Amino acid sequence: MNEIRSSPLSHPQIASRIHRRAYDILGNPDPFAELKVLGDQQAMQVCKEIGGNLSTFREYVLASVIGNTFDYGVKGHTVEENFSVFFQREFTQGLTIDDTDKIATLCSRVVYLSDNCGEIVLDRLLIEYLKKQGSHVTLAVKEAPILNDATLREVQELGLDTLVDQITTNSRGADAEIGICMENIPKDLRDAIAKCTIIIAKGMANFESLSEMENLPPVAYLMAAKCKPVADEVGVPVGSKIAMLRT
Repeated sequence: MNEIRSSPLSHPQIASRIHRRAYDILGNPDPFAELKVLGDQQAMQVCKEIGGNLSTFREYVLASVIGNTFDYGVKGHTVEENFSVFFQREFTQGLTIDDTDKIATLCSRVVYLSDNCGEIVLDRLLIEYLKKQGSHVTLAVKEAPILNDATLREVQELGLDTLVDQITTNSRGADAEIGICMENIPKDLRDAIAKCTIIIAKGMANFESLSEMENLPPVAYLMAAKCKPVADEVGVPVGSKIAMLRT
């Protein structure tokens, strides 16, 4: 903290550096590995249960947003042990901010910024829906393990690399970023953002990163507001499910 306290860094950039230092001290490059596997398993079970019950863009978005609760890096937030029961309850409650009608009209060319494992399984349902509607989808994942975020290895195990039109990472080298730092993204992601009609940004870290930037394409923030600062920024209660368009 003393090394970076005078640096003009965003909250996700600070968190990224602290996590990478902690992993070095632990001698463990992926301390959330078991939780990532567990999250994917729980989400797969929910996918079996909901089967073909999802039909509208709003329903697929809602399922994906509920998946954003697979987050082990937020103080005061607990990942539910019985995710199936939790999912059904949250699905019934719906979205607190619902811009899905507007978002749907902009999805001809999508850059999809992913977030957590577990969540990525439900993201797959939304991406499959987008592909069936004719969308071109570029999926960006983490370059290396950080928190329980999905990396290239995990999305390949789920077959997402064969579903999307392009897959890339949100950083160059082994310095994985919580959220996204535009100065450190690879050229293929930079080009995809320049050509896209919308960015779908999953999770609070991507919201914290992108909401401070200018000259972006329209951004759809799909997230659960799991902490008070983000909830206050958006103007919703903690725990709210959000599909918010910023243009």
